[in-house]
Amino acid sequence: MVHQEGDNDRMIIAIDGPAGAGKSSVARKVAEQLGYVYIDTGSMYRAVTLMAQRARVTVEQTAKLADLVKSLEIELEPGEQGQSVFVNGEDVTALIRTREVTLQVSHIAANETVREVLGIMQRKLAERKGVVMDGRDIGSHVLPQAELKIFLTASVKERALRRYREIVDSQSITLAQLETEIAERDRLDEQRDISPLICAPDAIVLDSTAMTIDEVIHAIVKLSRTKLAEAK
Repeated sequence: MVHQEGDNDRMIIAIDGPAGAGKSSVARKVAEQLGYVYIDTGSMYRAVTLMAQRARVTVEQTAKLADLVKSLEIELEPGEQGQSVFVNGEDVTALIRTREVTLQVSHIAANETVREVLGIMQRKLAERKGVVMDGRDIGSHVLPQAELKIFLTASVKERALRRYREIVDSQSITLAQLETEIAERDRLDEQRDISPLICAPDAIVLDSTAMTIDEVIHAIVKLSRTKLAEAK
């Protein structure tokens, strides 16, 4: 069966939540299981942050930052290790995951023009349905029409521990440092004026503190199938 755009067999799934909640890993696997397209919006903000750092444009230089984001062509392509990210044709997938980018991305993401430009790109990517998109404000702002909205969270302690395990050279940072940084990112994301991190009123909250990644994926896939069945 060929799926027509906007038919009842496909939906938009929005997964929001704080830093380190496991959104990207979960969203990618959910998309895989459903045969959907996965869109990692966090990588788009990271790409802008990387390019701003290269151009020596600071978050205070709002006009320069606005010009910079408008000059970028950001492409997301499915890759073996998740999603490959290209900026103006350059593969920046590995470069956007550095600690320097991680520490700056919440500041850059608070810029109104950055959010506006990337929001337009994200809505365009979701036009065809059959999409799993994750970020901080997908269900609340970017795609309020998403049929299934998940707010994925976990305790600060658990999120710091997960990040700590991911870092190959964990000698360079302590677990306590990571906890402090994650708590600070939460504060920045929740308190920014433009599209702050909030749980959409119609979102289903999933606290993954005591769940395995497979349990989280299974729960979201099940919810999506229930939603589709109800829609028919």
